[in-house]
Amino acid sequence: MRIVARCKIKGGKVTDKNLYYEGSITIDKKIIKEADIIPGEMVYVLNLNNGARIFTYVIEGQENSGIICLNGPSARFFEIGDEVIILGISFLEEEELKNFKMRIIELGEGNKVKK
Repeated sequence: MRIVARCKIKGGKVTDKNLYYEGSITIDKKIIKEADIIPGEMVYVLNLNNGARIFTYVIEGQENSGIICLNGPSARFFEIGDEVIILGISFLEEEELKNFKMRIIELGEGNKVKK
């Protein structure tokens, strides 16, 4: 098996942070639906402003809200307005790799999905 980046959400900006929470990242339901990410799924979150990388789980946020909120200890590595890349990963068999194509979701103003 190989570990691959199954989906990439790029161009998003942190809208909020909540240090005193259990941990995780809250993401707009529309964004995670487009990326085919489910609540509870583990993702990498990369901060383009300071180079931080965290591994955490997704909480579904209100649809069409544009929310990208870092919760718990992860909030210490991000500031509101920081640009982020969110990567969903998967373990794939060699046979599955033949037809594999990473899903890329680009976000624009207000963290709205660009078509």
